[in-house]
Amino acid sequence: MLKPPKPLLFLAALLFALSMQPAAAQTLETVRQRGFLICGSSNPLAGFSQQDADGRWSGFDVDLCRALAAAIFGNPDLIEFRAYRGEARFAPLQTGVVDVLMRNGAWTTGRDIRYGARYVAPSFFDGQSFLVPQALGVVSAYELDDVSICVVDGFGELEALDEFFFSNQTRFREVAYEETADLAVAYRAGLCEVISASGRQLQAIRRELPDPALHRILPERISKEVLGPVVRDNDDQWFDIVRWTLFALISAEEVGVTSLNIDSLSAARTHAVRRILGIEGDFGAALGLRPTFMTDAIRAAGNYSELYDRHFGSQTGAAMLRGQNALWTNGGLLYAPPIR
Repeated sequence: MLKPPKPLLFLAALLFALSMQPAAAQTLETVRQRGFLICGSSNPLAGFSQQDADGRWSGFDVDLCRALAAAIFGNPDLIEFRAYRGEARFAPLQTGVVDVLMRNGAWTTGRDIRYGARYVAPSFFDGQSFLVPQALGVVSAYELDDVSICVVDGFGELEALDEFFFSNQTRFREVAYEETADLAVAYRAGLCEVISASGRQLQAIRRELPDPALHRILPERISKEVLGPVVRDNDDQWFDIVRWTLFALISAEEVGVTSLNIDSLSAARTHAVRRILGIEGDFGAALGLRPTFMTDAIRAAGNYSELYDRHFGSQTGAAMLRGQNALWTNGGLLYAPPIR
């Protein structure tokens, strides 16, 4: 048998290799053809994503989804929201069941590089903290000493407690459980004086207590966790759309644009405001969106401060201080690159 010339063999191998490469997913086109956004989060959690008796979803995650739908369609109601039980759920994203996960497991190296997914940007900073009864009389984690603490043993929380109390030269007694749900039960039964878990989990537990005002979440975080939207890899356009929708909400807070005043700012002279409104410069064109995509997102969900206050403010009955989630100008970590 005659052997094909080497150049032909090389060309055939190259074509075969290219055919095996995953095609870049054009998520924006898929979403538009479908007519609505499919948005998800992991682990339904009070304040972030909860469902009422009529099956309606609400929460921080849901409103971020509404903002993204508004940026794409001009209509925040064109979404289908799904919440998946568990800390991290990449398979629905990988298989195209959802277009974006607004909250997944905390951002880590492994989660960012192993599952064909990309973390877009931080939308919520968190970490391990402490829930205490007001009667304990402490306002800082550094005042805790010789206390019993309910904690989950298995995700690094116990190790973080050991390190914190060792460095602080204080003592604690662990009351360990396998599931976060057990912490609230044990705390209410008086089996421990303090609960230690992530701030978001403590917030959900506090909301379920008979009188949340009798308990407080201490301001310190003894670990670092970063949460934010996650998208499939290999779709830079979709990555940028999700990222700059989130950045628009943060930037709007920085310059004082809110869902209530946005329609009265058309005559504004401040360049930063005019860019957000789409009056000065067209930042949507490069993303395949309208010039007003940021305005539409803010009108739908409010700026970041409005979003945070709606789901974690005093009207919830269990207000959670912004802390690390305050703007960088107010001593927090929240930051968006300039729109220009």
